[in-house]
Amino acid sequence: MSIDHGALAALLDRQAIEDTLYGYAARIDMRDHEGVRVLLTDDVVAEYGNNGSLQGADEVIRYIHEFTEDAVWEHHLISVYEVSIDGDTATALIYHTSHQMFGSAPGVVHKIVGRYHDELRRTPDGWKISRLMLEILWADRATDATGYLDLINGTGPRMPQDRHRMPSPAV
Repeated sequence: MSIDHGALAALLDRQAIEDTLYGYAARIDMRDHEGVRVLLTDDVVAEYGNNGSLQGADEVIRYIHEFTEDAVWEHHLISVYEVSIDGDTATALIYHTSHQMFGSAPGVVHKIVGRYHDELRRTPDGWKISRLMLEILWADRATDATGYLDLINGTGPRMPQDRHRMPSPAV
């Protein structure tokens, strides 16, 4: 049996791309802005809904920091639906649902449903996001009007902050 090295390389590229995309969401939830920064090209262009275009990784990190500064917690659930690789570039379609709770609105969960349309570039340090566009499809807010959270003894236990830390991405 011979190994199809081209197919193997394509699978490894796809896995590295998925690791980059999942790492982006996980590091945002952990407020690991340095970890997010490592996953972006310096010249990344990003659009979150209709907020306009952000130019450069430092500007994207500033935006994420400002948007999430008041967040008590965040929970992103993403699914990488499609990856298309063309040499050293790739496109990806990612389905996204996120929940946040902010200190300024305790007890209110904010939900965003959307799709990321990302472009990635192979760099000497691995695959990085070079274009990020979040198409926001739905958003709403919810409270626990039924008291179910108390009934199931939520929220917690609180994990020590360092337990949530992931190792720096090996991109």
